[in-house]
Amino acid sequence: MNDAAPTRHGPAARGTKGRIVVAGILFFNPVGGVVYQALHYLLGLRQLGYDVYYVEDTSWWSLDPKAGDFSPDPTASIELVRPILDKYGFGDRWAYRRTNAQDEPRRCWGMTDQAVLDLYRSCDAWLNVTGSQTVWDDVALCRKRILVETDPISAQIDVANGRQQTIDHLDAHHLHFTFGETMTPATCPVPLGPYRWMPTRQPVAMDLWSDLAGPTAAPSHNRFTSITSWHDDNKDRVYDGVSYRWTKDAEFLNVIDLPARHPGRFELAVTGRVDGDVPALRAAGWKLGDALALSAECADYQRFIGDSYGEFTVARQQYTLPRTGWFSDRSATYLAAGRPVITQQTGFSDVIPSGSGLYAWESVDDISAAVEAIDADPRKARADALDIAHSYFATDVVLTSLMDRAGL
Repeated sequence: MNDAAPTRHGPAARGTKGRIVVAGILFFNPVGGVVYQALHYLLGLRQLGYDVYYVEDTSWWSLDPKAGDFSPDPTASIELVRPILDKYGFGDRWAYRRTNAQDEPRRCWGMTDQAVLDLYRSCDAWLNVTGSQTVWDDVALCRKRILVETDPISAQIDVANGRQQTIDHLDAHHLHFTFGETMTPATCPVPLGPYRWMPTRQPVAMDLWSDLAGPTAAPSHNRFTSITSWHDDNKDRVYDGVSYRWTKDAEFLNVIDLPARHPGRFELAVTGRVDGDVPALRAAGWKLGDALALSAECADYQRFIGDSYGEFTVARQQYTLPRTGWFSDRSATYLAAGRPVITQQTGFSDVIPSGSGLYAWESVDDISAAVEAIDADPRKARADALDIAHSYFATDVVLTSLMDRAGL
């Protein structure tokens, strides 16, 4: 535990460009994909010369992936996350600050509560990755609050529908970035509100994936895989009489017969209310695994990607219907591991090249064509995937742009 408050020029400082607090959902949901999502920001900002901390300030319960449920006791989550932060040099640079109820005192793990308050007062910016963290009064001490929206359109619909809680949340930030890279007032069917939504995408610390991307690091099988949640309609939205689904099961079920064209080639690691569809998926030829068990350890999550021939996946209707240009942070890591990606078109091909290494699909015929193109020259497909990752997702590319536009 670090009891000392950070000082701008003291021995704790490692960067020269400014002090950044990254917030996210690392302790709330300590599974492989979420861990890497946050870690890429932490490592990338540090590599660019910033003095970086991670603070999660929340009232939410934490997931225990091994038990498969959320708990008011964050011990299991902290035990999973702390060794990773230690490993990458953030052992004295994190805090998990939690209030279980209004009448309970706030508790703080990692840095002390006072150190967090001093950090909020001294930091140059607070980066709210996923936009899930609430701007409490203490967080409002941060002089520049930046929202990075990783799941576009639901907030925009909420604002268009007059949902005051969302409006207040967005208003509490000074700058607004979004993974909806192609959303513009002229093209988006949902009004974007009074906010200036600046496009960004998931940064990837390429060194974390280099062992999987080398010329001798071939996949261990020929299956296209993905890791996904299944049925979750809690974030479905309706605007102007049009429904925008959040849940992904409907999109996978639209292509359930895909293995009939390419037997034995598709595997899903799934979590979340999937049991009712398991018989149909298996009968159609899908190989199924447990996403929660797989993602409980980062090494297992990364190994699953490295063993894969490539990724095949769908996109939520909230991304495809309004052509947001969204691209998955998980798919970005497949590319960084040198694994080609076949993913549903959201408009992302307007800003990221597709056609070799990365393939945008809108029909089952598009998927088959991509499979055949990869099979025709898998080495080239892997090399092109890696090149796209370096050129479009590397932390120096993505975060330099974001921080420049944020005035940092």
